[in-house]
Amino acid sequence: MTTNLASQRSAVKTTKGTRAITARIRKEIEIGTYSDGDQLPAERQLSERYEASRSTIRKALTNLEEIGLVVRKIGSGTFVNYMLNDEDKAENVIDKISPLQLMEARIGFERQMTRLAVVHATAQDLATIGAVLEKLENTNSDKEEFTRWDLEFHLLLAKCSRNPLILHLYSQINEVRNHSQWGASKDLVLTPANIADYNKCHRAIYSALCQRDVAGTMDALNEHMELARIHLIGTIVDV
Repeated sequence: MTTNLASQRSAVKTTKGTRAITARIRKEIEIGTYSDGDQLPAERQLSERYEASRSTIRKALTNLEEIGLVVRKIGSGTFVNYMLNDEDKAENVIDKISPLQLMEARIGFERQMTRLAVVHATAQDLATIGAVLEKLENTNSDKEEFTRWDLEFHLLLAKCSRNPLILHLYSQINEVRNHSQWGASKDLVLTPANIADYNKCHRAIYSALCQRDVAGTMDALNEHMELARIHLIGTIVDV
């Protein structure tokens, strides 16, 4: 009974902490519940809606203001600032992309680029990917090393598409993945067990790629992307 009560209290805490409330309000903005220029409800109303203290709401709004998703005007309230325009710099765009949005973009993009890689990869390409895969499998759960070689593994798949635009766009995706703001998510997601699972998927992708097996390659890639998505979602409600 005591253990169950402690678990329930922990669950409540993880869904009502500052990070969780920040993520929930951010998601509301991203899906259009609150549009660009809209005034957010008052702190008291947000506190009731999300069942969190007003101090937690205040901290969450501060977090959103720091990344440019809202603007707080003294005497007027808090307003959504989510519309990207042609003058936004790449750094500002990166700051407004959530880890989950990045994953959603990767899932669609990597499917097509990997399908092309199966068709166009040369023997030398496969040898290069194989060498990087060995480095991935020998990172011994070192998060920084894993990240370094994981970025390279997926970039090599983009190169194998033999499509300059795909390579350019995936290079931009890698810049987002390597941005410092993802440090917290990376620390939570890249556990030794998760790294081992990702490398099993990498090995399966590579094996199918070498056999020119489009269906097998896509199955392995889809499993990899779904695992990464599930692990990422699991960090959103963390405090």
